[in-house]
Amino acid sequence: MPIEIGQIEALFRYPVKSMRGEPLDAATLGWHGLEGDRRLAFRRVDERGGFPWLTASKLPDLISFTPLRRDDGKNEALPTHVRTPEGEEMPLFGEALAAEVGRRFGAPVQMMHLKHGIFDEGSISVIASGTVQEIGRLAGRSTDIRRFRPNIVVRSTHAVPFEEDQWVGGVLTFGEADGAPAVTVTMRDLRCVMVNFDPDGGSPSPEVMKACVRANQNHAGIYATVTRIGRLSVGQTIVLHR
Repeated sequence: MPIEIGQIEALFRYPVKSMRGEPLDAATLGWHGLEGDRRLAFRRVDERGGFPWLTASKLPDLISFTPLRRDDGKNEALPTHVRTPEGEEMPLFGEALAAEVGRRFGAPVQMMHLKHGIFDEGSISVIASGTVQEIGRLAGRSTDIRRFRPNIVVRSTHAVPFEEDQWVGGVLTFGEADGAPAVTVTMRDLRCVMVNFDPDGGSPSPEVMKACVRANQNHAGIYATVTRIGRLSVGQTIVLHR
């Protein structure tokens, strides 16, 4: 039977992979995730392996770069500029930005736009705020939910840490309308070192990932694929269908 598990507490998208995220009050859920999410990334020009993208695991400074959308942007879901950690604004596809990121990384990079996005596993990531609070408690620090780079944050009715594990194989629907947007939960989210980085400065805190390992074999949150497209908004009811 359908089970109401909570509400959408927050929504985020990340226009440029590993750069600062954008909080949203509402977002369009398409077949390839949230509109405008992770559609852009820096390619490591000299990399010949299977994963050419530059991420914060290789350059923590990326977290402090902020994508911006200026009035001349034709696509409201994608940025037109990027603000550097020092406050300088540069065009997204300009030579200056690529040169600045390449200088910090120590090798040339190129900004790329991929129509369907660049995702590690599923196109939608979900985590419950209670899970983040428990990780913070175990780590002995107040943990910013942005460390986990979710698309959808759930305010759970039960507030049981790591309850997302029990959603795998089910379908989550958002809102009470007929034909509500929905995602199928495919797998638990195995965490990487990204959770260690302060989202406002990039400074590392290894105790965060260690807490994930101790508490839940380094899993926190879940990945999902889109089952039905539609509009998501903060406050919508979330129902689990099995």
